[in-house]
Amino acid sequence: MSTGTERNGALDVDSLLAMSAHELDELFSRSPAGAMPDGEYDGTAITAPGTGFAEIAAKITHLLAWRGKVFNAERGVLENRVTPFDIHAVVATVYRAPSWFDSKECIVLDYSETSLIAHWIRDEIREVADGLYLGLVYWERTRILYFTLKAQT
Repeated sequence: MSTGTERNGALDVDSLLAMSAHELDELFSRSPAGAMPDGEYDGTAITAPGTGFAEIAAKITHLLAWRGKVFNAERGVLENRVTPFDIHAVVATVYRAPSWFDSKECIVLDYSETSLIAHWIRDEIREVADGLYLGLVYWERTRILYFTLKAQT
């Protein structure tokens, strides 16, 4: 599982929360797609990257709205963990494809055929450290925020 060490130095969720949008973009671009996630992952939304607001917003979002994802690699699907009750809902298909960000391989979390409420959403993730993924969220073709996924140990 995750040790929190990155291939190019130490990386963890807190260090990603402290990065600017430019730094997150560079990290995403230089990272491999990585292993296909399987099992339960804790999620952290990153809004206003690199600001003092990022950590507060991440904590509020995690507490009230989105807590992470549960992947089934064999079936190529995931369910989001939502609400304070950790309900598993909002299904996506999971597959490898070129990123809309830089055309390099990424792992796509595609809601277009599986969700009425999120059918316009596409997430892209890459593994930036063992068991730690950095994600981009697109609303149609517009990138709207970042997130992390960390394997539960």
